[in-house]
Amino acid sequence: MDRRVYGVETEFGITHRPTSGRGLPPDELARYLFRPVVEFGRSSNIFIPNGSRLYLDVGSHPEYATAECDQLTDLIASDRAGERIMHDLAVWTEQRLHEDGFTGQVYVLKNNVDSAGNSYGSHENYLIPRTTHFRRLSGILLPFLVTRQIIAGAGRVVSADEQRPAHFAFSQRADHMWEGISSATTRSRPIINTRDEPHADAAAHRRLHVIVGDSNMSTTTSLLRYGATDLVLRMIEAGVPIGDYELANPIAAIRAVSHDLTGAAPLRLRSGEETTAVEIQRGLLRRAQRFVGEHGSHHEQVPAILELWERAVEAVATGEHHLIEKDIDWAIKKKLLDDVAASRGLDWDHPRLEQIDYAYHDVHPQRGLFHLLVRRGMASELISEEQIQQAMVTPPPTRAAVRGKFLSTARAYGAEVTVDWVHHKLTDRPLEAVMVKDPFAAADQRVDDLLAKLAQPGTQLQERSRAERCGRAVSLALTDRYRLTGPAQPPEPPLI
Repeated sequence: MDRRVYGVETEFGITHRPTSGRGLPPDELARYLFRPVVEFGRSSNIFIPNGSRLYLDVGSHPEYATAECDQLTDLIASDRAGERIMHDLAVWTEQRLHEDGFTGQVYVLKNNVDSAGNSYGSHENYLIPRTTHFRRLSGILLPFLVTRQIIAGAGRVVSADEQRPAHFAFSQRADHMWEGISSATTRSRPIINTRDEPHADAAAHRRLHVIVGDSNMSTTTSLLRYGATDLVLRMIEAGVPIGDYELANPIAAIRAVSHDLTGAAPLRLRSGEETTAVEIQRGLLRRAQRFVGEHGSHHEQVPAILELWERAVEAVATGEHHLIEKDIDWAIKKKLLDDVAASRGLDWDHPRLEQIDYAYHDVHPQRGLFHLLVRRGMASELISEEQIQQAMVTPPPTRAAVRGKFLSTARAYGAEVTVDWVHHKLTDRPLEAVMVKDPFAAADQRVDDLLAKLAQPGTQLQERSRAERCGRAVSLALTDRYRLTGPAQPPEPPLI
Protein backbone atom coordinates (compact mmCIF):
# COMPACT_ATOMS: atom_id res chain seq x y z
CA MET A 1 0.00 0.00 0.00
CA ASP A 2 1.75 3.18 -1.21
CA ARG A 3 -0.71 5.43 0.60
CA ARG A 4 -2.19 4.98 4.03
CA VAL A 5 -4.92 6.84 5.86
CA TYR A 6 -4.09 7.82 9.43
CA GLY A 7 -6.12 9.34 12.23
CA VAL A 8 -5.78 10.02 15.93
CA GLU A 9 -8.47 10.48 18.59
CA THR A 10 -7.45 12.51 21.63
CA GLU A 11 -9.33 12.72 24.92
CA PHE A 12 -8.51 15.82 26.96
CA GLY A 13 -8.56 16.39 30.69
CA ILE A 14 -10.37 19.49 31.94
CA THR A 15 -10.39 21.25 35.28
CA HIS A 16 -11.65 24.51 36.79
CA ARG A 17 -9.46 26.22 39.36
CA PRO A 18 -11.41 28.98 41.12
CA THR A 19 -9.82 31.88 42.97
CA SER A 20 -11.21 30.39 46.16
CA GLY A 21 -13.38 27.43 47.12
CA ARG A 22 -14.13 24.39 45.01
CA GLY A 23 -14.23 24.42 41.24
CA LEU A 24 -16.96 23.12 38.98
CA PRO A 25 -17.09 19.32 38.73
CA PRO A 26 -15.92 17.90 35.39
CA ASP A 27 -19.41 17.05 34.10
CA GLU A 28 -20.71 20.57 34.67
CA LEU A 29 -17.54 22.13 33.27
CA ALA A 30 -17.82 19.91 30.18
CA ARG A 31 -21.37 21.12 29.58
CA TYR A 32 -20.15 24.73 29.70
CA LEU A 33 -17.25 23.90 27.41
CA PHE A 34 -19.50 22.37 24.78
CA ARG A 35 -22.27 24.96 24.77
CA PRO A 36 -20.90 26.60 21.59
CA VAL A 37 -20.58 23.16 20.00
CA VAL A 38 -24.21 22.37 20.74
CA GLU A 39 -25.25 25.82 19.47
CA PHE A 40 -23.34 25.21 16.28
CA GLY A 41 -24.36 21.63 15.57
CA ARG A 42 -27.37 21.02 17.84
CA SER A 43 -25.43 18.15 19.38
CA SER A 44 -22.39 17.50 21.54
CA ASN A 45 -21.15 15.09 18.86
CA ILE A 46 -20.49 16.86 15.57
CA PHE A 47 -18.25 16.95 12.53
CA ILE A 48 -16.74 20.33 11.74
CA PRO A 49 -15.74 21.89 8.41
CA ASN A 50 -12.09 20.81 8.62
CA GLY A 51 -13.39 17.24 8.38
CA SER A 52 -12.69 16.32 12.00
CA ARG A 53 -15.03 15.16 14.76
CA LEU A 54 -15.62 16.98 18.04
CA TYR A 55 -17.55 15.33 20.86
CA LEU A 56 -17.92 14.57 24.56
CA ASP A 57 -16.78 11.07 25.47
CA VAL A 58 -17.43 8.85 28.49
CA GLY A 59 -16.41 10.52 31.75
CA SER A 60 -17.03 14.08 30.53
CA HIS A 61 -13.84 14.09 28.49
CA PRO A 62 -13.89 16.38 25.45
CA GLU A 63 -12.50 14.48 22.48
CA TYR A 64 -11.20 15.51 19.08
CA ALA A 65 -10.76 12.98 16.28
CA THR A 66 -8.67 14.20 13.38
CA ALA A 67 -9.93 13.95 9.83
CA GLU A 68 -8.55 11.19 7.65
CA CYS A 69 -4.99 12.13 6.67
CA ASP A 70 -2.72 10.48 4.12
CA GLN A 71 0.37 12.49 5.10
CA LEU A 72 1.98 12.39 8.53
CA THR A 73 2.52 16.15 8.57
CA ASP A 74 -1.19 16.67 7.85
CA LEU A 75 -2.03 14.30 10.72
CA ILE A 76 0.22 16.15 13.15
CA ALA A 77 -1.11 19.55 12.04
CA SER A 78 -4.70 18.35 12.41
CA ASP A 79 -3.92 17.03 15.88
CA ARG A 80 -2.38 20.37 16.82
CA ALA A 81 -5.48 22.11 15.42
CA GLY A 82 -7.56 20.03 17.84
CA GLU A 83 -5.50 21.34 20.74
CA ARG A 84 -6.11 24.90 19.59
CA ILE A 85 -9.84 24.33 19.20
CA MET A 86 -10.00 22.98 22.76
CA HIS A 87 -8.04 25.99 23.98
CA ASP A 88 -10.46 28.36 22.25
CA LEU A 89 -13.39 26.55 23.84
CA ALA A 90 -11.69 26.99 27.23
CA VAL A 91 -11.23 30.75 26.65
CA TRP A 92 -14.92 31.05 25.77
CA THR A 93 -15.91 28.96 28.80
CA GLU A 94 -13.81 31.04 31.16
CA GLN A 95 -15.52 34.20 29.94
CA ARG A 96 -18.99 32.69 30.37
CA LEU A 97 -18.12 31.43 33.85
CA HIS A 98 -17.00 34.91 34.88
CA GLU A 99 -20.27 36.34 33.57
CA ASP A 100 -22.13 33.73 35.63
CA GLY A 101 -20.27 34.67 38.79
CA PHE A 102 -17.58 31.98 38.83
CA THR A 103 -13.97 32.97 39.33
CA GLY A 104 -10.75 31.29 38.31
CA GLN A 105 -9.31 29.63 35.24
CA VAL A 106 -10.21 26.72 32.99
CA TYR A 107 -7.45 24.28 32.08
CA VAL A 108 -7.43 21.81 29.20
CA LEU A 109 -4.71 19.17 29.47
CA LYS A 110 -3.52 16.91 26.68
CA ASN A 111 -2.34 14.13 28.96
CA ASN A 112 -3.54 10.66 29.95
CA VAL A 113 -4.05 10.50 33.69
CA ASP A 114 -5.61 12.77 36.32
CA SER A 115 -4.82 13.28 40.00
CA ALA A 116 -7.39 10.62 40.97
CA GLY A 117 -5.67 8.00 38.83
CA ASN A 118 -8.26 7.93 36.04
CA SER A 119 -6.85 7.34 32.57
CA TYR A 120 -8.02 8.62 29.19
CA GLY A 121 -6.59 7.87 25.84
CA SER A 122 -4.97 8.83 22.59
CA HIS A 123 -6.12 6.30 19.99
CA GLU A 124 -4.35 5.81 16.66
CA ASN A 125 -5.99 4.55 13.47
CA TYR A 126 -4.15 3.04 10.52
CA LEU A 127 -5.85 1.82 7.35
CA ILE A 128 -4.47 -1.62 6.48
CA PRO A 129 -5.35 -4.11 3.71
CA ARG A 130 -8.05 -6.63 4.58
CA THR A 131 -5.65 -9.32 3.39
CA THR A 132 -3.18 -8.62 6.22
CA HIS A 133 -2.85 -11.76 8.35
CA PHE A 134 -3.94 -10.53 11.78
CA ARG A 135 -2.16 -13.24 13.77
CA ARG A 136 1.17 -12.32 12.21
CA LEU A 137 0.40 -8.62 12.60
CA SER A 138 -0.32 -8.91 16.31
CA GLY A 139 2.71 -11.13 16.94
CA ILE A 140 5.02 -8.45 15.53
CA LEU A 141 3.12 -5.29 16.38
CA LEU A 142 2.46 -6.04 20.07
CA PRO A 143 6.16 -6.22 21.03
CA PHE A 144 6.78 -3.03 19.07
CA LEU A 145 3.94 -1.19 20.82
CA VAL A 146 4.88 -2.51 24.27
CA THR A 147 8.39 -1.11 23.85
CA ARG A 148 7.53 1.95 21.72
CA GLN A 149 7.14 3.99 24.91
CA ILE A 150 10.94 4.28 25.19
CA ILE A 151 10.96 6.30 21.97
CA ALA A 152 7.55 8.02 22.11
CA GLY A 153 6.28 8.06 25.71
CA ALA A 154 5.02 11.29 27.26
CA GLY A 155 6.77 10.65 30.58
CA ARG A 156 5.22 10.80 34.03
CA VAL A 157 6.04 11.47 37.66
CA VAL A 158 4.89 8.35 39.54
CA SER A 159 3.95 8.58 43.20
CA ALA A 160 5.46 6.23 45.77
CA ASP A 161 3.65 3.02 46.68
CA GLU A 162 4.36 -0.14 48.69
CA GLN A 163 6.66 -1.54 46.00
CA ARG A 164 8.76 1.44 44.94
CA PRO A 165 9.55 5.07 45.74
CA ALA A 166 8.41 8.04 43.68
CA HIS A 167 10.15 8.08 40.32
CA PHE A 168 9.92 9.05 36.66
CA ALA A 169 8.46 6.63 34.09
CA PHE A 170 8.40 6.54 30.29
CA SER A 171 4.61 6.27 29.86
CA GLN A 172 1.34 7.60 31.23
CA ARG A 173 -0.77 4.81 29.71
CA ALA A 174 1.31 1.70 30.39
CA ASP A 175 -0.03 1.04 33.90
CA HIS A 176 -3.61 1.32 32.64
CA MET A 177 -3.52 -1.34 29.93
CA TRP A 178 -5.05 -4.70 30.79
CA GLU A 179 -5.01 -6.87 27.67
CA GLY A 180 -2.91 -7.31 24.59
CA ILE A 181 -5.77 -7.65 22.13
CA SER A 182 -9.53 -7.23 22.68
CA SER A 183 -12.66 -5.85 21.04
CA ALA A 184 -13.35 -3.68 24.13
CA THR A 185 -11.86 -0.26 24.78
CA THR A 186 -12.95 1.01 28.21
CA ARG A 187 -13.70 -2.24 30.02
CA SER A 188 -10.40 -4.03 29.40
CA ARG A 189 -8.19 -1.37 27.70
CA PRO A 190 -6.29 -3.54 25.25
CA ILE A 191 -3.15 -2.44 23.46
CA ILE A 192 -4.80 -3.25 20.12
CA ASN A 193 -8.57 -2.99 19.70
CA THR A 194 -10.00 -5.53 17.24
CA ARG A 195 -13.47 -4.03 16.74
CA ASP A 196 -13.93 -4.18 12.99
CA GLU A 197 -15.16 -0.74 11.89
CA PRO A 198 -13.16 0.16 8.78
CA HIS A 199 -15.16 3.30 7.82
CA ALA A 200 -14.27 2.20 4.30
CA ASP A 201 -14.92 -0.64 1.89
CA ALA A 202 -14.80 -3.60 4.28
CA ALA A 203 -13.88 -5.98 1.46
CA ALA A 204 -10.63 -4.10 0.85
CA HIS A 205 -9.72 -2.39 4.11
CA ARG A 206 -9.46 -2.84 7.83
CA ARG A 207 -8.92 -0.08 10.39
CA LEU A 208 -6.19 -0.93 12.88
CA HIS A 209 -7.16 0.72 16.18
CA VAL A 210 -4.25 1.20 18.60
CA ILE A 211 -5.19 2.57 22.02
CA VAL A 212 -1.94 2.23 23.97
CA GLY A 213 -0.22 5.48 22.97
CA ASP A 214 0.49 8.47 25.20
CA SER A 215 -0.80 11.88 24.13
CA ASN A 216 2.18 13.76 22.76
CA MET A 217 2.82 17.47 23.05
CA SER A 218 5.99 17.26 20.95
CA THR A 219 5.37 17.13 17.20
CA THR A 220 8.75 15.47 16.65
CA THR A 221 7.68 12.72 19.05
CA SER A 222 4.40 12.41 17.15
CA LEU A 223 6.29 12.04 13.89
CA LEU A 224 8.34 9.19 15.33
CA ARG A 225 5.33 7.58 17.01
CA TYR A 226 3.23 7.41 13.86
CA GLY A 227 6.10 7.09 11.40
CA ALA A 228 7.84 4.16 13.08
CA THR A 229 4.50 2.37 13.49
CA ASP A 230 3.79 2.90 9.81
CA LEU A 231 7.16 1.41 8.87
CA VAL A 232 6.55 -1.67 11.02
CA LEU A 233 3.13 -2.09 9.38
CA ARG A 234 4.65 -1.80 5.92
CA MET A 235 7.14 -4.54 6.72
CA ILE A 236 4.32 -6.76 8.00
CA GLU A 237 2.23 -6.06 4.89
CA ALA A 238 5.19 -6.82 2.62
CA GLY A 239 5.68 -10.15 4.34
CA VAL A 240 9.36 -9.60 5.04
CA PRO A 241 10.97 -11.71 7.81
CA ILE A 242 11.31 -9.59 10.94
CA GLY A 243 12.30 -11.94 13.74
CA ASP A 244 10.57 -13.46 16.74
CA TYR A 245 9.90 -10.88 19.44
CA GLU A 246 6.54 -12.28 20.60
CA LEU A 247 6.20 -11.64 24.33
CA ALA A 248 5.04 -14.22 26.84
CA ASN A 249 3.13 -11.60 28.85
CA PRO A 250 2.65 -8.24 27.05
CA ILE A 251 0.91 -6.57 30.01
CA ALA A 252 3.60 -7.49 32.52
CA ALA A 253 6.16 -6.36 29.95
CA ILE A 254 4.59 -2.98 29.25
CA ARG A 255 4.62 -2.14 32.96
CA ALA A 256 8.20 -3.33 33.42
CA VAL A 257 9.38 -1.26 30.46
CA SER A 258 7.63 1.91 31.62
CA HIS A 259 9.33 1.96 35.02
CA ASP A 260 12.87 1.15 33.83
CA LEU A 261 14.57 4.12 32.19
CA THR A 262 17.57 2.00 31.25
CA GLY A 263 15.49 0.01 28.75
CA ALA A 264 17.24 -3.11 30.05
CA ALA A 265 14.49 -4.75 32.12
CA PRO A 266 14.35 -8.47 31.17
CA LEU A 267 11.32 -9.38 29.06
CA ARG A 268 10.41 -13.03 28.55
CA LEU A 269 9.51 -14.15 25.05
CA ARG A 270 7.11 -16.95 24.15
CA SER A 271 10.15 -18.93 23.02
CA GLY A 272 11.42 -18.90 26.61
CA GLU A 273 14.32 -16.58 25.85
CA GLU A 274 14.76 -13.13 27.41
CA THR A 275 15.25 -9.80 25.71
CA THR A 276 14.92 -6.08 26.54
CA ALA A 277 13.00 -3.09 25.25
CA VAL A 278 16.17 -1.65 23.74
CA GLU A 279 16.94 -4.93 21.95
CA ILE A 280 13.41 -5.16 20.50
CA GLN A 281 13.41 -1.57 19.30
CA ARG A 282 16.94 -1.81 17.95
CA GLY A 283 16.12 -5.03 16.10
CA LEU A 284 12.99 -3.55 14.50
CA LEU A 285 14.88 -0.36 13.64
CA ARG A 286 17.66 -2.29 11.89
CA ARG A 287 15.10 -4.28 9.90
CA ALA A 288 13.25 -1.05 8.98
CA GLN A 289 16.51 0.56 7.80
CA ARG A 290 17.20 -2.47 5.62
CA PHE A 291 13.61 -2.46 4.33
CA VAL A 292 13.84 1.21 3.32
CA GLY A 293 17.21 0.58 1.71
CA GLU A 294 15.71 -2.19 -0.40
CA HIS A 295 12.35 -0.60 -1.22
CA GLY A 296 13.03 3.13 -0.92
CA SER A 297 11.30 5.83 1.13
CA HIS A 298 7.55 6.02 0.57
CA HIS A 299 7.41 9.62 1.83
CA GLU A 300 9.89 12.40 2.48
CA GLN A 301 9.82 12.12 6.29
CA VAL A 302 11.21 8.56 6.34
CA PRO A 303 14.91 9.57 6.69
CA ALA A 304 14.07 11.88 9.61
CA ILE A 305 11.99 9.15 11.27
CA LEU A 306 14.78 6.59 11.00
CA GLU A 307 17.38 9.06 12.29
CA LEU A 308 15.29 10.05 15.31
CA TRP A 309 14.34 6.43 15.98
CA GLU A 310 18.00 5.43 16.11
CA ARG A 311 18.94 8.42 18.25
CA ALA A 312 16.13 7.69 20.72
CA VAL A 313 17.08 4.03 21.11
CA GLU A 314 20.72 4.93 21.66
CA ALA A 315 19.80 7.63 24.19
CA VAL A 316 17.98 5.03 26.29
CA ALA A 317 20.62 2.33 25.80
CA THR A 318 23.50 4.61 26.84
CA GLY A 319 21.67 6.79 29.35
CA GLU A 320 22.69 9.85 27.33
CA HIS A 321 19.24 11.40 27.36
CA HIS A 322 20.63 14.72 26.19
CA LEU A 323 20.64 13.21 22.68
CA ILE A 324 16.85 13.61 22.54
CA GLU A 325 16.16 16.25 25.18
CA LYS A 326 14.56 18.57 22.60
CA ASP A 327 12.78 15.97 20.49
CA ILE A 328 11.10 13.26 22.61
CA ASP A 329 8.40 14.15 25.13
CA TRP A 330 9.60 12.04 28.06
CA ALA A 331 13.16 13.32 27.70
CA ILE A 332 12.06 16.96 27.30
CA LYS A 333 9.91 16.69 30.40
CA LYS A 334 12.52 14.80 32.44
CA LYS A 335 15.19 17.41 31.73
CA LEU A 336 12.83 20.16 32.89
CA LEU A 337 11.96 18.21 36.05
CA ASP A 338 15.61 17.36 36.73
CA ASP A 339 16.56 21.04 36.41
CA VAL A 340 13.81 22.13 38.79
CA ALA A 341 14.58 19.39 41.29
CA ALA A 342 18.29 20.22 41.24
CA SER A 343 17.78 23.98 41.58
CA ARG A 344 15.35 23.62 44.49
CA GLY A 345 16.61 20.47 46.14
CA LEU A 346 13.41 18.51 45.51
CA ASP A 347 12.85 14.76 45.57
CA TRP A 348 10.58 12.98 43.08
CA ASP A 349 7.76 12.89 45.63
CA HIS A 350 7.58 16.69 45.92
CA PRO A 351 4.17 18.09 44.83
CA ARG A 352 5.87 20.80 42.76
CA LEU A 353 7.20 18.20 40.31
CA GLU A 354 3.75 16.72 39.84
CA GLN A 355 2.40 20.22 39.15
CA ILE A 356 5.06 20.75 36.49
CA ASP A 357 4.16 17.37 34.98
CA TYR A 358 0.56 18.53 34.50
CA ALA A 359 1.55 22.02 33.36
CA TYR A 360 3.65 20.49 30.58
CA HIS A 361 0.41 19.23 29.00
CA ASP A 362 -1.54 22.49 29.27
CA VAL A 363 -2.69 23.29 25.70
CA HIS A 364 -2.76 27.05 26.41
CA PRO A 365 -0.35 28.49 23.80
CA GLN A 366 1.09 31.04 26.24
CA ARG A 367 0.71 29.33 29.62
CA GLY A 368 1.50 25.70 28.78
CA LEU A 369 5.03 24.67 29.73
CA PHE A 370 5.70 22.70 26.55
CA HIS A 371 4.89 25.73 24.40
CA LEU A 372 7.07 27.86 26.65
CA LEU A 373 9.95 25.44 26.09
CA VAL A 374 9.46 25.70 22.32
CA ARG A 375 9.62 29.50 22.46
CA ARG A 376 12.85 29.28 24.45
CA GLY A 377 14.48 26.88 22.01
CA MET A 378 14.36 24.00 24.49
CA ALA A 379 11.98 21.84 22.46
CA SER A 380 11.69 21.22 18.72
CA GLU A 381 8.60 22.07 16.67
CA LEU A 382 7.71 20.72 13.22
CA ILE A 383 4.44 22.54 12.65
CA SER A 384 4.18 26.28 12.04
CA GLU A 385 1.43 28.56 13.30
CA GLU A 386 0.29 28.96 9.68
CA GLN A 387 -0.08 25.18 9.34
CA ILE A 388 -2.13 25.03 12.54
CA GLN A 389 -4.45 27.82 11.41
CA GLN A 390 -4.83 26.13 8.03
CA ALA A 391 -5.65 22.77 9.62
CA MET A 392 -8.33 24.41 11.76
CA VAL A 393 -10.35 25.40 8.71
CA THR A 394 -9.19 23.24 5.81
CA PRO A 395 -9.60 19.46 5.49
CA PRO A 396 -6.68 17.35 4.28
CA PRO A 397 -6.94 16.16 0.64
CA THR A 398 -8.73 12.91 1.47
CA ARG A 399 -12.40 12.02 1.95
CA ALA A 400 -12.33 14.70 4.66
CA ALA A 401 -12.35 17.30 1.84
CA VAL A 402 -15.66 15.88 0.60
CA ARG A 403 -17.11 15.99 4.11
CA GLY A 404 -15.84 19.51 4.76
CA LYS A 405 -17.23 20.85 1.49
CA PHE A 406 -20.57 19.17 2.19
CA LEU A 407 -20.80 20.68 5.67
CA SER A 408 -19.68 24.17 4.66
CA THR A 409 -21.90 24.41 1.58
CA ALA A 410 -24.99 23.06 3.31
CA ARG A 411 -24.47 25.42 6.22
CA ALA A 412 -24.12 28.40 3.89
CA TYR A 413 -27.59 27.56 2.56
CA GLY A 414 -28.99 26.95 6.04
CA ALA A 415 -29.64 23.30 5.22
CA GLU A 416 -29.74 20.66 7.95
CA VAL A 417 -27.37 17.75 7.36
CA THR A 418 -26.37 14.45 8.88
CA VAL A 419 -22.82 13.20 8.37
CA ASP A 420 -20.46 10.62 9.73
CA TRP A 421 -17.18 9.20 8.43
CA VAL A 422 -18.93 7.67 5.42
CA HIS A 423 -22.46 9.09 5.05
CA HIS A 424 -23.53 12.50 3.69
CA LYS A 425 -27.21 13.28 3.96
CA LEU A 426 -29.47 16.34 3.67
CA THR A 427 -31.94 15.94 6.51
CA ASP A 428 -34.93 17.07 4.44
CA ARG A 429 -33.97 14.65 1.63
CA PRO A 430 -33.49 11.37 3.53
CA LEU A 431 -33.61 9.24 0.38
CA GLU A 432 -30.68 11.06 -1.16
CA ALA A 433 -27.86 10.07 1.19
CA VAL A 434 -24.45 9.45 -0.37
CA MET A 435 -21.95 6.94 1.00
CA VAL A 436 -18.30 7.64 0.25
CA LYS A 437 -16.43 4.46 1.09
CA ASP A 438 -13.11 5.45 -0.43
CA PRO A 439 -11.14 7.29 2.30
CA PHE A 440 -8.63 8.53 -0.30
CA ALA A 441 -11.30 10.26 -2.43
CA ALA A 442 -10.82 14.04 -2.23
CA ALA A 443 -13.85 14.63 -4.48
CA ASP A 444 -17.10 12.84 -5.24
CA GLN A 445 -19.44 13.83 -8.04
CA ARG A 446 -22.46 12.33 -6.26
CA VAL A 447 -21.95 14.64 -3.29
CA ASP A 448 -21.46 17.60 -5.66
CA ASP A 449 -24.74 16.70 -7.38
CA LEU A 450 -26.51 16.56 -4.04
CA LEU A 451 -25.17 19.97 -3.06
CA ALA A 452 -26.16 21.39 -6.46
CA LYS A 453 -29.79 20.86 -5.51
CA LEU A 454 -29.36 23.49 -2.81
CA ALA A 455 -28.53 26.08 -5.46
CA GLN A 456 -31.71 25.60 -7.46
CA PRO A 457 -33.59 28.79 -8.44
CA GLY A 458 -35.38 30.34 -5.50
CA THR A 459 -32.97 29.04 -2.90
CA GLN A 460 -31.32 31.81 -0.91
CA LEU A 461 -28.04 31.78 0.97
CA GLN A 462 -28.75 32.39 4.63
CA GLU A 463 -26.61 34.61 6.81
CA ARG A 464 -25.83 32.75 10.00
CA SER A 465 -26.58 34.51 13.26
CA ARG A 466 -23.83 35.72 15.55
CA ALA A 467 -24.91 33.12 18.11
CA GLU A 468 -24.33 30.38 15.56
CA ARG A 469 -21.00 31.91 14.62
CA CYS A 470 -19.68 31.93 18.18
CA GLY A 471 -16.28 32.67 16.84
CA ARG A 472 -13.16 31.49 18.54
CA ALA A 473 -15.32 29.50 20.93
CA VAL A 474 -15.41 26.62 18.48
CA SER A 475 -12.51 28.25 16.73
CA LEU A 476 -11.79 29.01 13.13
CA ALA A 477 -12.90 25.49 12.26
CA LEU A 478 -16.49 26.61 12.85
CA THR A 479 -16.48 30.13 11.50
CA ASP A 480 -14.68 32.45 9.13
CA ARG A 481 -15.84 35.88 10.25
CA TYR A 482 -16.52 36.46 13.93
CA ARG A 483 -14.02 35.77 16.66
CA LEU A 484 -14.35 36.33 20.37
CA THR A 485 -11.52 38.37 21.80
CA GLY A 486 -10.04 36.60 24.78
CA PRO A 487 -8.63 38.28 27.86
CA ALA A 488 -5.29 40.02 27.54
CA GLN A 489 -2.47 37.49 27.52
CA PRO A 490 -0.58 37.33 30.81
CA PRO A 491 3.16 37.98 30.84
CA GLU A 492 5.22 34.91 30.02
CA PRO A 493 5.66 32.85 33.21
CA PRO A 494 9.07 31.91 34.55
CA LEU A 495 10.18 28.47 33.34
CA ILE A 496 10.42 26.97 36.81
